[in-house]
Amino acid sequence: MRDKLLKIIQAYEELEKKLMDPAVVSDPKEYARLAKEHASQSELVAKAREYLGALDDIEAAKEMLHEADADEKAMLQEDISANEAKLPALEDDIKFLLIPADPNDEKDTIVEIRAGVGGDEAAIFAGDLFKMYQHFCEGRGWKIQILSSSPSEAGGFKTIEFKVTGDKVYSVMKYESGVHRVQRVPKTESQGRIQTSTATVAVLPEADEIDIQIDQNDLRIDTYCASGPGGQCVNTTYSAVRITHLPTNTVVQSQDQRSQIQNREVCMQMLRARLYEMELEKQQAEQGAARLSQIGHGNRSEKIRTYNQPQDRVTDHRIGFNGTYNGVLLGDALSSVIEALAAAERAEKLAQAV
Repeated sequence: MRDKLLKIIQAYEELEKKLMDPAVVSDPKEYARLAKEHASQSELVAKAREYLGALDDIEAAKEMLHEADADEKAMLQEDISANEAKLPALEDDIKFLLIPADPNDEKDTIVEIRAGVGGDEAAIFAGDLFKMYQHFCEGRGWKIQILSSSPSEAGGFKTIEFKVTGDKVYSVMKYESGVHRVQRVPKTESQGRIQTSTATVAVLPEADEIDIQIDQNDLRIDTYCASGPGGQCVNTTYSAVRITHLPTNTVVQSQDQRSQIQNREVCMQMLRARLYEMELEKQQAEQGAARLSQIGHGNRSEKIRTYNQPQDRVTDHRIGFNGTYNGVLLGDALSSVIEALAAAERAEKLAQAV
């Protein structure tokens, strides 16, 4: 492993020299590309240096043992034991960092929440999930922009789509894709009976024009009057936009922005994200990867997480993680669930790498 790590460190140091090259500094795109590569390698290089440093310290201490007195030998042996104890954890960290990262982890995301089984209560639950993500994202300093929404008369949303921007958003939010199930007594339930409802969450990495090229001839663009709250222009101007991608029959729409131009741009963002996701699924299928749809059919049995209010428990069924109902749904403890999912994924990747 030593030779491999030395080559990684050497390549990193050469990259640092390039970043100081005036020709590179004067080229914003090339500088940004190299700076991103430099940042992505920094943790691996730090671990590599720590690992090689521990190996060097062990070798140096063993050489000194031959000429040391009794007291010095005891101290040197302690140093050797301490450094040897570091090595297994450092090796695991390095193996994990050497696994190619998901190229989408750095991307911003478009999140869609859709009410599933359960009528009005499902729409209310979809609204609760949006509030959970809103609170969670605000706590991480991420920004949320609502792209499209269809409010329910009973409260919450039939559907809501929003964009999340920040540092490595997709690497965190991707774990939320799937069917979420809630078990609780609805506010509208007079008999106090517990109802089970679902909402689906789809997390899509945002795609730009470089990722997905869209032929304008493949689009059917319809405009119509927006409905619901929104000021004097609602129901009087054709500001709402619906775009249909004819080859895939993918439909996106937006009416929440102030102008037709803004709604059209939002639609194109959502369309690029959905087509990009389709392309990823196609590539994975061709590579023989077994991958289920993010949201399934929205049935109660197709769940990744259950929020049980009477038992004050939230269970993530993928890893058997349990948290408190209010803690998770209010967004404060969602980090613990996601960190556990990330740790499980890390363990799985390490096992595959061995």
